[in-house]
Amino acid sequence: MIEYALIFGFFAVSVALLMNLWRLIQGPTVVDRLLAVDTMVINVIALIILQGMYQRTTLYFEAALLLAMFGFVSTVAYCRFLLRGDVIE
Repeated sequence: MIEYALIFGFFAVSVALLMNLWRLIQGPTVVDRLLAVDTMVINVIALIILQGMYQRTTLYFEAALLLAMFGFVSTVAYCRFLLRGDVIE
């Protein structure tokens, strides 16, 4: 039964990833594109976690944690760049 839920999860997150890709291409402003990339990182993290659940290993959870930290830091850095013009003061 869990396999069916995982397959549905893969499908739903993949559709969300495609919709974010559309917003990344279509987005009229830089902020829309930034939010699309940030949401795509979250969707990729969800796909990695689903893959770890499917293969029943904890290695993917560590990779998802590293990607989450990298996504957060890069989003904050890019927002600071947009607001102030530089990242490091």
